[in-house]
Amino acid sequence: MRVQNSFIAARGVGETTERRLWQDGVTHWDDFDGTGRGIGDATAENVRRFIADARTALDDGDTRFFGDMLPNNALWRLYENVAGDVAFFDIETTGLDKRTGDVTTVSVHRDGDTTTLVRGDDLTSERLADVLDASLLVSFNGKRFDAPFLEHNFDCGLDAPHLDLMYLCKRLDLSGGLKAVERDLGIDRGGMDVDGREAVRLWHQYERGDEAALDRLVEYNRYDAQNLETLLDTVSTRLHDDVFACHL
Repeated sequence: MRVQNSFIAARGVGETTERRLWQDGVTHWDDFDGTGRGIGDATAENVRRFIADARTALDDGDTRFFGDMLPNNALWRLYENVAGDVAFFDIETTGLDKRTGDVTTVSVHRDGDTTTLVRGDDLTSERLADVLDASLLVSFNGKRFDAPFLEHNFDCGLDAPHLDLMYLCKRLDLSGGLKAVERDLGIDRGGMDVDGREAVRLWHQYERGDEAALDRLVEYNRYDAQNLETLLDTVSTRLHDDVFACHL
């Protein structure tokens, strides 16, 4: 599903009205002829205005428009449009409180490549701004954890639309943390059995001079970021089938 299949961002259009449009054959912006099509003249005008503004935003690469206009649970519809410019990111920290914990590593998976920034080395505000400068940000529980940590500790503004997969997974009855969801879906992480608590211990071992501990921590963090792409591919396919395809 692409964002051009969406009408839910137009004023006065909810899921029911959008489904009615799809069922009437209006499955793409190009299909909308500007008339009511059973949705009322005022709503039709709102749809027309949305499509005009959305086309301009899409042509200009302005994904913030869609981040502002689309409901949070519909932001996944933008993914296929910007798949080559998505930053899948995950962080490791020394604690759960952004005011007292330190960010130790940040991994960003983007267009097939993964970058890991390490505290005390290349983990800086400037590097973060560079690697997270994307059309769409994707995390798992990042809105509540990762993003606030980065914004507090690095004065780093995450301006791109942010898709948090935890909420989409719950919508599909996939509960628990990232590792639990991965197990449910059969997503592999190469036998890596590190968890958040172990990640903290590995960082402290590294601080005491154990370089191998850092290598293991980085590997764990990179799996977290890389597997987000596989997870989003799986989740977006299921949502496409549940939300869009079943109403055609």
